[in-house]
Amino acid sequence: MIFAITEEEQEIFRIIQKAALNLQSPTYVIGGYVRDRLLARETKDLDIVCIGDGINLAYEVAGFLRPIPRVTVYKRFGTAMLRHRDREIEFVGARKESYRSDSRKPFVETGSLEDDQNRRDFTINALAVSLNQEDYGQIIDPFNGLMDLEHKIIKTPLEPGRTFSDDPLRMLRAIRFAAQLDFQISQDTLSAISKYRNRIDIVSQERITIELNKILECHQPSRGFRLLFQTGLLYKIFPELAALEGVDIINGIGHKDNFYHTLQVVDNVAAVSHNLWLRWAALLHDIAKPPTKRFDEKSGWTFHGHEALGAAMIPRLFRKLKLPLDHKMKYVQNLVRLHLRPISLTNENITDSAIRRLLFEAGDDIEDLMILCRADITSKNPNKVQRYLSNYEMVRKSLKEIEEKDRIRNWQPPITGEIIMETFQIPPSREVGVLKTAIREAILDGQIPNEYDDAYDYMLEKGREMGLEKK
Repeated sequence: MIFAITEEEQEIFRIIQKAALNLQSPTYVIGGYVRDRLLARETKDLDIVCIGDGINLAYEVAGFLRPIPRVTVYKRFGTAMLRHRDREIEFVGARKESYRSDSRKPFVETGSLEDDQNRRDFTINALAVSLNQEDYGQIIDPFNGLMDLEHKIIKTPLEPGRTFSDDPLRMLRAIRFAAQLDFQISQDTLSAISKYRNRIDIVSQERITIELNKILECHQPSRGFRLLFQTGLLYKIFPELAALEGVDIINGIGHKDNFYHTLQVVDNVAAVSHNLWLRWAALLHDIAKPPTKRFDEKSGWTFHGHEALGAAMIPRLFRKLKLPLDHKMKYVQNLVRLHLRPISLTNENITDSAIRRLLFEAGDDIEDLMILCRADITSKNPNKVQRYLSNYEMVRKSLKEIEEKDRIRNWQPPITGEIIMETFQIPPSREVGVLKTAIREAILDGQIPNEYDDAYDYMLEKGREMGLEKK
């Protein structure tokens, strides 16, 4: 091999070689494994292409493995997959493809290794290594992919317009690989993405969102989103985010560019957390600034209520992007809704009551909210940054102190609706809700301790005011 491989990989390749020899089917490992090994990146999955029937080869290989793995066949695609230990191995027969203009699903027919390499998306993914006895370990590189790896270049093996017109998802993949690998996209390839961006309309939202997630998971997500914006793809796949770009000026007064601010916030979060959904919250935290932007003669540009409107927009955006409509959505929604609260508390001299309410509303999300809040401090004015950072530290310290003292996070008032109904012998009613709210607010405001006996006495007092007596 032209790169170092583990003993386990050596064993797998020898088994594949033996199975391929039995079937008289020349076989190669191709694509992502070869690319990542050459880049010294961790990689596990294997893509195996053979001159022949890939499904037959998968079954032949499975027979040599212990324990014998289950072979999953995808007849529609002519591929088969098996898992061995912690590795996923996919087999396919070499093929060539042709496309209709209204679909990214190709017409497939049997082909040569050269045909199979021609259909690959990028030169660095068209690299193949022989697993055959006569030339084991030899690299087959018809498009100078090795040179592109060395120069950190993303480009298509064939004319880029043809590559992207055939399968427009490759435009997103080019940007994702550039962001993941810290590569540059060649100028002709980048120009073709701009030219053929409207072809993205035939790609399913699910596939688009997979690529968006992978870009967000990069060590510096802003690289990918800048390229999406530069090529015009962002307007096609995420117009709400693209709408953040730009600065309006009235009477010589402007505001910061909310698009590039957002990208900086995402990068700041990515530097300290691998949490994909926290990164989504960073990407969406100012999403409602365009519809809330107003100019006031006295105070200049304002975005009043953008956090509340942004939170309200999250379910619609998640449905549109085919993101999960579960606790992950609620988590992002909560962080967007609360992202201004920690710093704004300093305007209230950080009262215990305000801190309790923030702890109560944020619950287990409080640490992530504080990460987002810290990441949101991006002013180019060093004095302003220092002031915000000081405020941030004050709030963080107060949160810790109040949490240790009052145990408010994920808190439920010690008096339940059932206790209220039993005490006053009343059915479910408006009075029950009023009493529950009064008890909760009294504890959050610090009027009474967060203890059962104190809350019970307060309930009796409020009940008497409402004409209710303990039975």
